[in-house]
Amino acid sequence: MFEPAHLVDIPDDPIPPGAEPVWFVGAGGAKLRAALFTPPGRARGSVVLSGGRTEPIEKYFETIRDLMDRGFVVLAHDWRGQGLSMRELPDRLKGHARGYKAFLEDYRRLLNAFESRLPGPWVAIGHSMGGCLTLLALANGERRFAGAVLSAPMLGLQFGKFSPVVAQALMRLNLALGRSGRYVLGQPGQPFDDAFDTNVLTHDARRFARYRAQVRANPDLALGAPTWGWLDFAFRATGFLASSARLRTVTIPVEILSAAADRLVDNAAQAAAARNLPQGRLITVPGAYHEILMETDDMRNIFLRVFDALTGKTAPQPAEATKSTPAATVAVAPEPARVPEPVAPPVSTPAKVKPTSAKDKSAPPPKASSARPIAKSPAKAVAKKQPTKAAAKPASAKSPAAKAASAKAAPPKPAAKAPAKTSAKVAAVKPAAKVAAKPPAAKKAPAPKAPPKKTAKPEA
Repeated sequence: MFEPAHLVDIPDDPIPPGAEPVWFVGAGGAKLRAALFTPPGRARGSVVLSGGRTEPIEKYFETIRDLMDRGFVVLAHDWRGQGLSMRELPDRLKGHARGYKAFLEDYRRLLNAFESRLPGPWVAIGHSMGGCLTLLALANGERRFAGAVLSAPMLGLQFGKFSPVVAQALMRLNLALGRSGRYVLGQPGQPFDDAFDTNVLTHDARRFARYRAQVRANPDLALGAPTWGWLDFAFRATGFLASSARLRTVTIPVEILSAAADRLVDNAAQAAAARNLPQGRLITVPGAYHEILMETDDMRNIFLRVFDALTGKTAPQPAEATKSTPAATVAVAPEPARVPEPVAPPVSTPAKVKPTSAKDKSAPPPKASSARPIAKSPAKAVAKKQPTKAAAKPASAKSPAAKAASAKAAPPKPAAKAPAKTSAKVAAVKPAAKVAAKPPAAKKAPAPKAPPKKTAKPEA
């Protein structure tokens, strides 16, 4: 069915295990590259990973390994016009596009081709342009996903000293003059700037250098600046998603991570989308540049924690693993629009489990399925408590008259009952060390006072 393809392997970032790179046919017969990564054992679900402009599959090897370690099958792909997929123009370095419909058709064919090998539930991950196209597919009727996590999605663009209005006017002028295939503002066609100190993508020097090593290993991965035609595509796609009515049709949970120090895409457009999506949420990553998944560990971990929180509800782990993993799924459970701090995943407490699962009123159908096991545990606890109470009642009911008679006959004995009650409260609230520190109370109680203790036990 598929023609075998290949992946670029370098020592600093080897190909993840279980990789199956293939060629598939996109819209108009375009030859496009995809790769399926299958973890060992039973899968929790599947992730469809879509990179941003210029980004090939290889750039996400580290993220793919992270997802596989969590038990997910991962399907990654090169959009048309980048990676090793078909390029739109003879000059491979020109980042060109011809509208967004071909992208959506490519995406639909990708899902159809791999559907039988992608165990459910499905979760979509998209970065930048990939996040824009993923949301665009959802807004155009794609209903096979249970949730989505978008990293700095391209829902609006920044143009430096130019306003979006001026940039759009220049774009229309150049299209009218037949310059669709020319670089925007005459930018050079070099694939990237090797100077780490001036880059606006990541603060992580190791990840910055790693991707450049991959491109040097296979220069066909390189992509230069965008053309006026690509800019036209970007304006059309973001304009479509600016409609609140269209976003309201996307009913699954959509987590939008916004890079606080982003200089490429418009964070205000991301916030607007989060408000318009029925189950949208915006999480700002403090200090992050545009490529959150290529950032330093503290910032990158915020994305992984958000992913864990979402999949903890939509794709719970198998029964044998759920006891050890829910902590990671609750690590990020802030209120909507709360900004998580860039720290390593904290150890969450069981108290946070309830509000993030069973009590989430806005949970979609996929969430409901994952919330059921969580909702059952309180029910079981109640069921266990009821028989103990029922057993306690007959115990106290066996000698009501005798106990009442003995209580009336010995009025001074309430003083003996008081120590028994206080000792019960201490055992329930205070630590064992403090309870053990009460031998003095036991010393004060003489041997003849043993019968009052027996009368106090049925009341406890």
